[in-house]
Amino acid sequence: MEKVPLTPRGFATLEEELKHRQQVERPRIIEAISEARAHGDLSENAEYHAAKESQSLNEGRILELESIISRADIIDVTKLTGDKIKFGATVKLVDEDTEQERVYQIVGDPEADVKLGRVSISSPVARALIGKTVGDSVEVKTPGGAKSYEIVEVAFV
Repeated sequence: MEKVPLTPRGFATLEEELKHRQQVERPRIIEAISEARAHGDLSENAEYHAAKESQSLNEGRILELESIISRADIIDVTKLTGDKIKFGATVKLVDEDTEQERVYQIVGDPEADVKLGRVSISSPVARALIGKTVGDSVEVKTPGGAKSYEIVEVAFV
């Protein structure tokens, strides 16, 4: 089985979601199914079918989370050093066209969230940055076209 690299924060978030789905969502959905069943004819009972679909989605996500957690390779970013960009690095970039600054942390696939500045290790941005150092220029192929960035800071926090 392939290991899944995660930061400690990402691992904790996944464990929290799993606990919530098992201890809060599962009983709530079971209760909703029971209530819908009490309404009679199940073949035309939209509440029952919606609750069963919700149960299916929740159980699928529980299985997915259990799989990820069991394969997790937790990497403590604060213990990493060096000037080359690698998993866990927080990188400050400057867009060479617009001079706009961006800060990204390279994290595992399950914890990526671009809105929060966490990009997946398998994303085009991360793949372009891996192995580079401060002062390097990188070109990232995005759906909107190629973007050029200069790396101005690398930290492991």
